[in-house]
Amino acid sequence: MTDQALILPLFEQQQEHLTMLLSLLKAELDAISSRNVEALEQGGAAKLACLEQIQQLDQDIAALPMLSAVKNEPWFVQKVQDIDHILQQCKEQNEINALTLQQSQLIVERFKHELLQNRGKSGLTYTAKGKPAIDHKGGGIKA
Repeated sequence: MTDQALILPLFEQQQEHLTMLLSLLKAELDAISSRNVEALEQGGAAKLACLEQIQQLDQDIAALPMLSAVKNEPWFVQKVQDIDHILQQCKEQNEINALTLQQSQLIVERFKHELLQNRGKSGLTYTAKGKPAIDHKGGGIKA
């Protein structure tokens, strides 16, 4: 069996897992946008499993004895470029997801602040960390 015949199936598997990771990241963006916590949890578990498979394949490829001999072969270079392209897409999608999540958290925090202000302007105080809170002093007094 040739070196190419040994390495290409591993590259194909890694490319499939990276493509799956990219689709999971796109689904994660949808879950973040729709605030679907259950889908986020399921997607997180699937992403972790996919990342573990990618890492294992990477270790399998790195352990191949003929790897250094084929690194300059055109088919090898092309396959690595293809995989790097998908990996770059995954990184970009992950950045988009992180920014979307940060924006979502800011919106929720702003909404919480508005609710606290509307709930009781006279009892609105701030914690030591500068977060708004309602002062509930006097609520437990009984006559």
